[in-house]
Amino acid sequence: MSIEYTPGPLLEASRTTPTALWNDSADPDELSQSISFGGVGATCNPTIAYTCINQKKERWLPRIAELAEEMPEASESEIGWQVVRELSIDAAKLLEPIFEEHKGRNGRLSMQTDPRLARSAKALADQAEEFSKLAKNIIVKIPATATGIEAIEDATYRGVSVNVTVSFSVPQAITAGEAIERGLKRREAEGKDISTMGPVVTLMGGRLDDWIKIVAKRDELFIDPGHLEWCGVAALKRAYQEFQSRGLRARVLSAAFRNVMHWSELVGGDLVVSPPFKWQKLINDSDYQVEPRIDVPVAPEIMKTLLSIPEFVRAYEPDGMTPQEFESYGATRRTLRGFLQADADLDALVRDVIMPSPER
Repeated sequence: MSIEYTPGPLLEASRTTPTALWNDSADPDELSQSISFGGVGATCNPTIAYTCINQKKERWLPRIAELAEEMPEASESEIGWQVVRELSIDAAKLLEPIFEEHKGRNGRLSMQTDPRLARSAKALADQAEEFSKLAKNIIVKIPATATGIEAIEDATYRGVSVNVTVSFSVPQAITAGEAIERGLKRREAEGKDISTMGPVVTLMGGRLDDWIKIVAKRDELFIDPGHLEWCGVAALKRAYQEFQSRGLRARVLSAAFRNVMHWSELVGGDLVVSPPFKWQKLINDSDYQVEPRIDVPVAPEIMKTLLSIPEFVRAYEPDGMTPQEFESYGATRRTLRGFLQADADLDALVRDVIMPSPER
């Protein structure tokens, strides 16, 4: 594959540091442009998948109609998820040459398990295994809940490269990283290959920012609002340090961008950053000078503010939450509800195609 690269800070960082750039969308047009910035992978989730389909109605609505004919007994959800499969397979093809070059560590396209399966570890692991077989470079998202942690270990043991999602905190990241490690070690003990597996553990820094801002407003905290922009950055830096010190082989992944620091403050680390394309365009069009900052601590006055907020401390300290508390954490519930709504939105879009309103 011949790539016409676009000079800028993203390409420079990808060439001079171990920090990998992935695109936060499976949209083939955006992904192609991200690859020109040095991108070597892509992430997706139910919300992003629905947005991609909704924005390319001229392509996907006729395909939905065809699928309804091909699958006469399928539910709206089954048809919608088949579209997600096809969207993901198309995007995965763009990344196959990178996958081969990086021997499985990059060049991966993320698919997310159905959030409606979140209560069953077996159902999550089974779907993860099914999705992983759609293309050789698929990586599958499983949520960092207590049930999800069980599924993450099981899916890893089955040979699935997992991208941990619905994860906002250091304890979630560590627990998920350790589950992946157990799965890898079980495969190794049985002589099974792990050489091309490329697991990552997402920490959705921007969604942690969102949640702590809600908490600060709810609790009427008198603090510098600018300091709250650093919640996700602080948690990501701490998670990266913990992964390095504990020897966890999965890489940390920064997602849910809310500001450029979710990239710039992590450059230099052997990790993945996954900005939406609009953030990549903003960064690459700037005159920012690339500087490794992963080991630069967050300013003491900012950390003093953040550590005065108990809800942030729960997300920052490695033992701040138990796995049983992950699902009840505010950021987790908000995100899972959003993903469930995206599923419902996709069902409604399919419904409008296969059973249009008689009043229109």
